[in-house]
Amino acid sequence: MQGTHPPPLQMDSRTGSLPLPVWVWFAALLLACYAPVLWRLVLQWNTDPDMGHGFFVPIVAGFIAWQKRDRLRALPMTFDWRGLAVVLYAGLQLYIATLGAELFLARTAFVISIIGIILLLCGTAWLRALAFPLFLLFFMIPIPTVVYNSITFPLQLLASRVSTDALSLMQIPVLREGNVLELAEQKLSVVEACSGIRSLLSLTFLSLVYGYFFENKRWMRVLLFAATIPIAIVANASRVTLTGILTEYKPEYAEGFFHTASGWVIFMVALTILVVLHQIVNWGVRRFGAR
Repeated sequence: MQGTHPPPLQMDSRTGSLPLPVWVWFAALLLACYAPVLWRLVLQWNTDPDMGHGFFVPIVAGFIAWQKRDRLRALPMTFDWRGLAVVLYAGLQLYIATLGAELFLARTAFVISIIGIILLLCGTAWLRALAFPLFLLFFMIPIPTVVYNSITFPLQLLASRVSTDALSLMQIPVLREGNVLELAEQKLSVVEACSGIRSLLSLTFLSLVYGYFFENKRWMRVLLFAATIPIAIVANASRVTLTGILTEYKPEYAEGFFHTASGWVIFMVALTILVVLHQIVNWGVRRFGAR
């Protein structure tokens, strides 16, 4: 029996792609199904300091997909029924998540639905071409609470320990009890917001985007991604240490505007360290002829 391959879709002869009404129809159905989930997600971006980068994730992913438009036009566009199975699975996941009030599953179901729609309408070639921007979309979703809590507490203790050692080296009297630092003029508590998870989440996203735009070697992209973990830990410990130093002069520097401003400064320093690391490794590759 002939015709084992799925037939090509009828494309717009002027643009070489599916007609706009097809995309609008599927986009409308997707938004109708996930509107409550997306609304709560945007609200969390606006209120949760750990997820401030969430607003930029779909914009960056969309820009990267738009940059691939010429490559996509040259790819075959075929109808793949496996995409429908993916969409149905995402719908089932959304249903289960709604019954169990599980936000992470409901939100990831939205991204899985997008993947399924692209596979359904455009085929595997398009899905492979858009793999990176689709992967980036997962970074707009907050990690599950159980995972968040299991990460933040060890990071709190690590930041407290490193800060205590740094302050002691600078001859600043400090006593640590868990994640609480006892200074002469102030008691500092390394809470969840100071654990470094905020820097870690944002840096991992930015490292992927930076590596995509400024590096072609896959191993270098992996290295930059992995480097965000120690960089975020060191940067956050430096922030706590800086706060301890400032409180020796004025205790009010440990909170309010100065505390928030120090967080932004340290984050920019961490981002700079990531860029500098990239340049140093590239210099080493050129200098010693590594491949």
